[in-house]
Amino acid sequence: MKLDGAQITWLGHATFLVRSPGGRHLVMDPWLTENPRCPDSYRTLDRADVITISHGHFDHMGDAASLAHRTGATVVANFEIASWLEGQGVSHTIGMNKSGTVEVAGIRLTMVHAVHSSGITTEQGLVYGGEAAGFVVTLENGLTLYHAGDTAVFGDMALIHDLYAPDIVLLPIGGHFTMAPKEAAYAVRLLQPKAVIPMHYGTFEALSGTPEALSALVGEQAEVVVMTPGETMS
Repeated sequence: MKLDGAQITWLGHATFLVRSPGGRHLVMDPWLTENPRCPDSYRTLDRADVITISHGHFDHMGDAASLAHRTGATVVANFEIASWLEGQGVSHTIGMNKSGTVEVAGIRLTMVHAVHSSGITTEQGLVYGGEAAGFVVTLENGLTLYHAGDTAVFGDMALIHDLYAPDIVLLPIGGHFTMAPKEAAYAVRLLQPKAVIPMHYGTFEALSGTPEALSALVGEQAEVVVMTPGETMS
């Protein structure tokens, strides 16, 4: 499908770099330096305008503070994670909660529900990270993306379709910690997107779901775009 000036680059696992038609750089769930699937050329990104964090687990926010310090990006997350990052010296944060919408650098971000946990790993152990969430992102050209974060399938994904009609959905398919292909295919049925990009698979042995299994189950319902880490969809 055409992105009308936008670009989406998968950096492995659940990390995406979105370049908006207006030239803004959005990094979603930044896990770079320790991500075994992230290409070396992306491990120390030097440009980010906005960072979103779906939940507190290390493989979704491991590089949030360092990336924000390096780039001056605004971090958008739930209230608890935003507050925790402020304690790490991050200057620009927006703490929000589900169903809220904010606009940063011309990009609209709506926080939506997810079914998952959200503890933040620290040297003192796990600390409370609020509730897990997903983000619906509307770019300047009206293109709408839904990054589901880590989640099980849930019936109110139909509400995400009705309210926001995402064009492209980024769905976990690995299983064990999230949906597997069977559940992700049902999520596609509820969300009715034009395209789906599978994520959160193959990084660890437990994440055994495959894009091929998802494609077979989705059939003609949507285009399944299988990306390799570092590949850009434009």
